This record gives sequence, C-alpha cells and structure tokens, in this order.
Amino acid sequence: MSGVRRVAMLSLHTSPLEQPGTGDAGGMNVYVRSTALELAGVGVDVEIFTREAGEGRPRREVLAEGVVVHHLHAGPRRRIPKEALPGLADTFADAITEVADLLADGHFDVLHSHYWVSGMVGLTLSREMNLPLVHSMHTMAKVKNLRMRTLSAPEPAERIAGEEEIVAGAARLIANTSTEANELISLYGAHPKRVDVVAPGVDLSTFHPGDRAAARAALAFPPEQFHVVFAGRIQKLKGPQVLVAAAAELRRRRPDIPLAVSIIGAGSGSEALALQPLIDAAGLTRDVCLYPPVTAPRLAQWFRSANVVAMPSFSESFGLVALEAQACGTPVVAADVGGLPQAVSDGRSGLLVDSHSATDWADALERLHDDTRLRETLGRGAATHALAFGWQRTALLTAQSYRTAVEHFPAATTR
Repeated sequence: MSGVRRVAMLSLHTSPLEQPGTGDAGGMNVYVRSTALELAGVGVDVEIFTREAGEGRPRREVLAEGVVVHHLHAGPRRRIPKEALPGLADTFADAITEVADLLADGHFDVLHSHYWVSGMVGLTLSREMNLPLVHSMHTMAKVKNLRMRTLSAPEPAERIAGEEEIVAGAARLIANTSTEANELISLYGAHPKRVDVVAPGVDLSTFHPGDRAAARAALAFPPEQFHVVFAGRIQKLKGPQVLVAAAAELRRRRPDIPLAVSIIGAGSGSEALALQPLIDAAGLTRDVCLYPPVTAPRLAQWFRSANVVAMPSFSESFGLVALEAQACGTPVVAADVGGLPQAVSDGRSGLLVDSHSATDWADALERLHDDTRLRETLGRGAATHALAFGWQRTALLTAQSYRTAVEHFPAATTR
C-alpha cells in the first residue's frame, strides 16, 4: 500500500505464536498473527516484537515471507501475569530500541501496539523514533469494570490512566466494532475522526462446514447427544461458570435431554477459575467435561461436532470464537454484550441472551434442542454470515488506517 512499507507491531504481554486458550493467549494472539500474515500479503512487511517468556524460541523467527517475530529479553524469562507487566515497560522499550538501532534509518513507517501494556511502550517509542502510533485496545479497563463489577476486583487506576494516555497520544485507534468505537469516544474521550472500525476475520480455509456426523464420530459423541461446546480461557470474564449453571438447570428440568457439554481451554494467570469443583458440586461430572486447548484444525473439528457453541462472556471486544464456530456451520448462543451482537446475527446465525442467569441460558439451549429446524436454519445462516469476515479485508482496512496515520503525522514529511 502506497506510503506504508513496514510496520513494527507490539504484542508484548503475549506472543502471537502461543497456543490460544492457554495463559493470556486468546483471540488477540490469533488477531495479531493473522493480520500480520495478511498485511504481508498486501505488501506491508511486519516485524512483531514480543517478550521471550522461557519458551526457548530464537531471538528472531521468520513466521512467513514479510513477517518476522522478535522475542525480546525483557524481564524474567518465564510467564508472568499480565497484571505484573506494566513494571517492565521501560525494559521493553529499551529492548525494542536496541533492535531498532540495528535497522536502517526509516526502516519502519508506523508502530501498531496491541493492548494497553504495549500501548504505553508504543507511546515512548513513537516519541523516540518519530513515528505515528496506531493502537488496538482489545479490552478496556473502564468497560471491564462496568461489566464485571460483581465478579472481580476492579482494574487498577494505573491501567485506566495508561489507556487514557494512549487514547490521547495515539495517531489512530482501531476498534473491532462500532460498539467499541463508541466506548472509546464516550468513556475515554477519543476524537471520533481518529477511530477506525476494523472487524477481525476468520480463517475460512480452516474453519468451514464439514461432515458433522464424521466429526462427532471422531470425537466419540453419539449422534443422539445434544452437544454444547465452549472454547476459551477458563476465567469468570468468559463465563464458563454460567454455562455450568445453565447445564445444571437444564438437567433438572429436562432429564430426557442427552446433554453433553465440552469446555475447551485452560486457566489464565491470576484470573484462572477452578471449574471442576463447580461441575462436581452441580452433579454434572458425567455431563460436563474439561479439555485442554487444541490447535485450530482440531478446534474446527470440535465446532463441527457441536449442535451449538456457547459464549456466555461478560465482556468481549468482538469474539473470534463466535465467528470461527459459525464458519463451521454451527449456531452460536452468545451473551448480548460488547462486540458479540455484531459477531452473531441474532435469529439468523445464532441467539443472543440478554442476561447471565442460568434460567435464561437454559431456556436458549432448551429451545435449540427442541427445535431442530431452527437449529439447522441458524447453522446455514451461520456459515453464510461468517463468509463476510476474512482476514484479508481486515488487513486492507488496517493498512488504510496506517496510511492515514502516516499522512497526518506531523513529522511524517521530515523523516
């Protein structure tokens, strides 16, 4: 794309090479990796800077032509909770500057930071390297505090202040949805003309409809079972506890339903949720099973095996899992929060639930079990809905945001 040749992408608290569903890895990891690969495909080279956390990876790793991942020796070489990473911000900045110094002048045209920890480093580097900063929040403290006030401790004031500083200092802000854009404007005072709405995409070569009976057979689920799948980090924010409570309610009122709930994921640092005790206490040991995170092709098989995928999140900037499940032709039942109403078309590709009560979620699941025709119609609509989301489109719109940032950056003409 004219005017933008190379971007330095900052994803400091989690590597795009990590397995989603483990630690702090999730949709953002998929987003960074997929966007970078597609950006390279449209002529924008990407160098991703992340922290080496003891995985033994090389300092410099070529992900694909035009995409390089740098693992920085910043802080302890082990995984640490993302809440502790702000204390390493100066170390991050120093490490990245060391790498940047090895590159020719003018190597980068723009910086793109992901999540607030990277954004704070991005602001420092923007000033030091005389480059415009584009920032993607992914999640926001003020939004999380509003939606999670009864479930977790509030996000620290340090994070809120950091996010406010990023919003004030970044050249462009990329929001996943119009809802997120409005939150940036109303809660953080972002100027509407500096916010670009760019929806994430889905890998349609991996996530696509397939033989549901074969997928169920491969995973040992009988044809008659009503199979519900959850995929994501095991933490209260993602709501797996809501699904367990709904399964208990459904089992109580409808013991005739051959229910099987599969929860795929792992705990996430200090926010990890001990889910097995909840399952055992509800008497669901045989009905609800926990599985470790899986690769994307294997996850697609799980989605194809499901009658429905559940996303009872309390906050989602978008919800990539919903899009991936729909791409497999599986309807999604999702909480009516954040970006999920835009990821899921209510009544066409899935159902939205306007609460987190076990009764309401059991109602939605019961309805989909009993109405086979509705389930099949939603499944077809889900596959069609997902076709509108491709990573190439995400990359093209992101590149346009870069170009706008460069064109309007005060120092752009002097570099």
